[in-house]
Amino acid sequence: MSRLLAFTLWLVTWLPGSLCTVTTVGEFSVLEGRSLTVPCHYEAQYASYVKYWCQGRMREFCSSLARTDTPTPSGAEGRVSIFDDPVQQVFTVTMTDLKDGDTGWYWCGVEVGGVWTADAAASTHVTVNHGMFAVNNKVIGEEGSSVTVECLYSERYRESEKKWCRSGDWSSCLVTGPDGRYEDASVAITDDRIGTLAVTLRELKMRDTGWYLCAAGQQRLAMHVTVTPRPSTTSWRTSSPVPSQSTTYLQPTPMNTAKESWDSHRHILEAVLVFASLVLIVGMALLARKICEQYKRERRLGEAEELKARLNGYPGDQGDLQNATILFLNRDSQNMDGF
Repeated sequence: MSRLLAFTLWLVTWLPGSLCTVTTVGEFSVLEGRSLTVPCHYEAQYASYVKYWCQGRMREFCSSLARTDTPTPSGAEGRVSIFDDPVQQVFTVTMTDLKDGDTGWYWCGVEVGGVWTADAAASTHVTVNHGMFAVNNKVIGEEGSSVTVECLYSERYRESEKKWCRSGDWSSCLVTGPDGRYEDASVAITDDRIGTLAVTLRELKMRDTGWYLCAAGQQRLAMHVTVTPRPSTTSWRTSSPVPSQSTTYLQPTPMNTAKESWDSHRHILEAVLVFASLVLIVGMALLARKICEQYKRERRLGEAEELKARLNGYPGDQGDLQNATILFLNRDSQNMDGF
């Protein structure tokens, strides 16, 4: 009976708080030495209530680190701050310079108050890592361009030697100097000594594609670089790039000039062709007439020769022959004159 009464009392105290919704992200992972900001959302009716941030597996026994109604507790060493925005219905908690000991469970809480009312709260887990981390461990760049990769490292590696290597080839490693820098024609490396190693690859070539390693002390972080071919600009008909000033419309200019030249000489050529055609026609007509005249002359001479041969063989008297001859000769002469 006593156990049932205790459970009933716990349920009565838990229900009101469960109806007041507080939400946040379930877990966070952050590098040692860096900062973390956690958003905690609540319902509009609790805009004026006190909000708090505490650490512990169970809310009832968690250690308070920050409250909106009091200054930051001394145990937080000034590394925890809290800010409430009633308009947006969210309060945010910021933890700076995180250590290994900061790993654990935390609670976003709204202090509802009252003996029989439990606070509304939502839990989240924070993991503090040491080593190296990349926001993006795969980068892509165009041939001839530059790309920059950032390797983040934790606090304990701030003074460690930093390297950039081609994966699988330790002889290719480039090491930062005492000032935290290395630079040559193709690579520039900068260590800010706070937590970021930035590597810039210049004038990318296709052979630069591959896996690389960021190194800080004994820590290694794999990065992949992909180099894509530069777009071809040899065929403007297919790719249609914007023509440069030195090559704009070089081909159409000679074509227009040739067309204008042809138009200016076309009429002359047409006149020459017409004149040549007329000369050819007249020449052929004269040649045909000459051939015809030669044919008729030869035919008349042949007929005259045939008549003479016939007269030479005529059997009549000499006087008759003479008269006949004169007669035919006169006829032939008339025909010849008429020709």
